[in-house]
Amino acid sequence: MEGRTRTQPKDWVAALKNFMDAGARITERCELCSTEIGRDHPHLIEPATRQLSCVCQACALLFDNPEARRYRRVPGRVTRLPEFDLADAQWDALLIPINIAFFFHNSPTGRVVAFYPGPAGATESTLTLTAWAELAIANPVLNELQADVEALLVNRMDGAREYFRTPIDRCYGLVGLIRQRWQGLSGGEEARDAIQQFFSRLRSETDGATINRNRIHA
Repeated sequence: MEGRTRTQPKDWVAALKNFMDAGARITERCELCSTEIGRDHPHLIEPATRQLSCVCQACALLFDNPEARRYRRVPGRVTRLPEFDLADAQWDALLIPINIAFFFHNSPTGRVVAFYPGPAGATESTLTLTAWAELAIANPVLNELQADVEALLVNRMDGAREYFRTPIDRCYGLVGLIRQRWQGLSGGEEARDAIQQFFSRLRSETDGATINRNRIHA
């Protein structure tokens, strides 16, 4: 029939790709005021529920205060701690079943908590006050962590001994990544590769800006 253009198979492929690309570009909005936000945006955390919210800069500034009650702004800086002191025996005493964990001060409970990622999400591990106190004596930087929003992230996979002072949203991002990629009983190569890439990106953020915050300066 004249006047009608017949769609070729390759046109269908292009049309499907454009449709999928459009879906990937869905506009993200601030969860408080609905303002459009970019891919790199601040986060708030609600300490009582540990729920993260994506927000705009204006809303983030409203809660950029340690005295904020319902929400706390999550900071953006990652610091690598190359001289962090954690002996293998101390790590083993923490009874964490995998070689990745993060630790932070939970203000609603008034104590330091430890979590490790897995296929079901973040699992809380028993952490005694004595164990944390010993670590804090050897590593005074732990006393500087902002409650609820900063964590000590530990990577001891495949012989690594890496320690980061990191925003809490990065820790939960790692949890989500592992949960998404985990396969079988051991996790599989895809999960392992994703974890390695995560820490590679984390290292790249601290290159040239690593600060030893463990020493007490006079």
